[in-house]
Amino acid sequence: MITQTQILQALRTILDPDLQQDIVSLGFVKDIQIEAENRVSVVIELTTPACPFKKHLQQEAEQKLQALPGVQSVHVQFTARVRSSDTMQTRLLPQVKHIIVVGSGKGGVGKSMVSANLALSLSQAGARVGLLDADIYGPSIPLLFGINAPEIATQGEKIFPVQKYGISVISMGFFLPQGKAVIWRGPMLDKLLTQFLEDVCWPELDYFIIDLPPGTGDVQLSLCQKLEITGAVIVSTPQEAALNVAQKAIAMFQEVNCPILGIVENMSYYLCPHCNQKEYLFGQGKIEEYTSLHQIPFLGQIPLTSQIRQQSDLGCPILLSHPTGPEAHAFEAIASQVASQISIQQMK
Repeated sequence: MITQTQILQALRTILDPDLQQDIVSLGFVKDIQIEAENRVSVVIELTTPACPFKKHLQQEAEQKLQALPGVQSVHVQFTARVRSSDTMQTRLLPQVKHIIVVGSGKGGVGKSMVSANLALSLSQAGARVGLLDADIYGPSIPLLFGINAPEIATQGEKIFPVQKYGISVISMGFFLPQGKAVIWRGPMLDKLLTQFLEDVCWPELDYFIIDLPPGTGDVQLSLCQKLEITGAVIVSTPQEAALNVAQKAIAMFQEVNCPILGIVENMSYYLCPHCNQKEYLFGQGKIEEYTSLHQIPFLGQIPLTSQIRQQSDLGCPILLSHPTGPEAHAFEAIASQVASQISIQQMK
């Protein structure tokens, strides 16, 4: 008969590519069952449902176990549980495991579109996700998610987030008449952000995405002071001008001790819909060169296509309308990289 010790020894030879430790020492192996005729079943619990190496780990585990003498069949089941840091339990929003802010420094680089699709990709992977549109002056999330004049549920002085595509969403755009502008000074912004954090009945969440306004002003500073932020995702386009402003956003987050999870390059290249040829309209390589020089993770590239623009305007994200297209695959890869960086950060 095969033994649990033999199974664990085999699994100890499997390293998590991100964490660089074996899956047994990491505590990923949660259950081992040895049935009649040496049929082996193993449950492996990952740190995120968006793990980019899930298929690789499954194949390796099956091969290692199948190679053990006498084993007749192998079944490897993967589950996921997003872990939170101890400090998250004692701060504002203790029911949230990870808070991710998405910033750009510069407007017009697709930050809100990245926020929306990042939230959706993590949700589709199986995580519980919330999305706060903190761009008070120019909220875009209602348009991107197709949420028009929603009915906001309340309980006493508390309000409930709107549910769309499996995500809990709140935006100033839900409370603003069409065409009406917000003309507020800093203290009023701070008060509204506090309400969005304290007076909204946010559920238990694995990832809470906050779509920031452009710049490095009141909203960014207020959120960094109020919340225990897991990390920031920076969005830039390939042009030198956009990267220069993105560096200012990075400097601001570093100044307030907010970790940088990485940079997303949006509008990286034009992808021809007829031949799939890539044309780098805004230049190539500058952002990857910058991330390599400053040891900041490069999270991935998003192509410039009419499909993304059309679906964003229709309020049906590209991940839903064209789930097998190159644009959807790009967002899924970026979401996996973000989740991986969070797991790596927790192990430091």
